[in-house]
Order: sequence, then structure tokens, then C-alpha cells
Amino acid sequence: QVQLVESGGGLVQAGGSLRLSCAASGSTFSSYHMGWFRQAPEKEREFVAAISSSDVTYYEDSVKGRFTISRDNAKNTVYLQMNSLKPDDAAVYYCAAGDIFGRQAGFYAIWGQGTQVTVSS
Repeated sequence: QVQLVESGGGLVQAGGSLRLSCAASGSTFSSYHMGWFRQAPEKEREFVAAISSSDVTYYEDSVKGRFTISRDNAKNTVYLQMNSLKPDDAAVYYCAAGDIFGRQAGFYAIWGQGTQVTVSS
């Protein structure tokens, strides 16, 4: 089974950029649909972006035009490039792998441990 490890979080000023990475173990990475979710303190986990096994992408409206999801199957890695960050983007970001492509967390059976993104105003 695939295991996921996120990295790339940190502290950034509003308007700045970060690139999150999610490295997957196992040889079946390319067959999974991948998603990024986030959870801020005292808020529910919310969908951010997803990329299918055939590179179709899907974004939450609040991040469209600012965030870009991509994958490199040769490196077993999915990325989330985040530009023009806002304080509202601050959260723990999780990557997830699943067999169904979409925005629902329940579509994704495998989750990473999360990486913290902090945005200062």
C-alpha cells in the first residue's frame, strides 16, 4: 500500500509562495488520484485541489488561479504550488491518495501526516 509523506510547509508572508511536496512509496502511485486538503484550527478539513491519474485537475474556488497541483509519476511525487498566499490559507495541509477522483475526503483512503503552512499578515 502507498504511504504518503508531505514536506515544504513553513512560515511565509502574505503574498508569498510555497511549494508543498508529497512523496509516495510503492509502485502503484501512478494509478492513484491524488488530492490536497487542509484543516485550520477549529475548522473542518476542506478540499483544496486534486489531480487524476490522467492529469485532470480540479480546484476549490478560493485557490483557483493561485494554486497549482501537479504530479511527477517518475518521482512518485505530487506537488502543490501555492502563490499569492493569504492569511486564510494558513492550515495543516494533507495529501491523500484514492481510487475515485473528486473533492470528497471520503474518496481518498490513504493520507499523509500533514505539513503546517503559516501565513503572516
